[in-house]
Amino acid sequence: MQVAFMLLISALAAVQEAPRHGHGDKYGNPPDLDGYIASLADPARDAWQKPDAVVSALGLRPGQTACDIGAGPGYFTLRLAKAVGATGRVWAVDVEPVILGALRERLESAGVANVTPVLAAARDPWLPAESCDVALIVNTYHHFHDGPAYLRRLAQSLKPGGRIVNIDYKKEAGVSGPPLEHRISRDQFVAEAGKAGLAPVEEPALLARQYFVILSPRGH
Repeated sequence: MQVAFMLLISALAAVQEAPRHGHGDKYGNPPDLDGYIASLADPARDAWQKPDAVVSALGLRPGQTACDIGAGPGYFTLRLAKAVGATGRVWAVDVEPVILGALRERLESAGVANVTPVLAAARDPWLPAESCDVALIVNTYHHFHDGPAYLRRLAQSLKPGGRIVNIDYKKEAGVSGPPLEHRISRDQFVAEAGKAGLAPVEEPALLARQYFVILSPRGH
């Protein structure tokens, strides 16, 4: 009942303002959504994104719950689903119905039954309180309207001992990725996370193009 109510409320979320960074539609997605979806799921991305190594670094265990924020068509979602196993759960959060439709098709094709797609609001992931062992944000934080406010809301969704993980492009010339003006630097992100009551606990050095910051609520 809680899940059905949450999905109904998220579907009725009325006004979604333009993101602080990005381009294209009101969520920062480019006009060619089909091409964008294909690029997100492109296996060629594996060489630099290192998704299997990233998921391994999260230390998820069977039976835990992972929350994929900005899940897209499931590039990380399916890997998270495998990591938590049949007794675990993945909440796959996105604000774009077309993209979630592509995710549902991939889940059905792959026979994955432990993922719940969530149509979220731009300012709220619409996740139940204390539902996430790990909340993973990849290449998405710079689209948030108010980063600290979103992180505060997301922190309410953490189970005791839960963590928020942010991976995003370094704001450095010569590093491949979106235009520099659309990026949030590692230091700015950590400062904004601090405003949300979060502190870095680990920063795996896995990715050349991106910073990888694992955070916990202060005092935990």
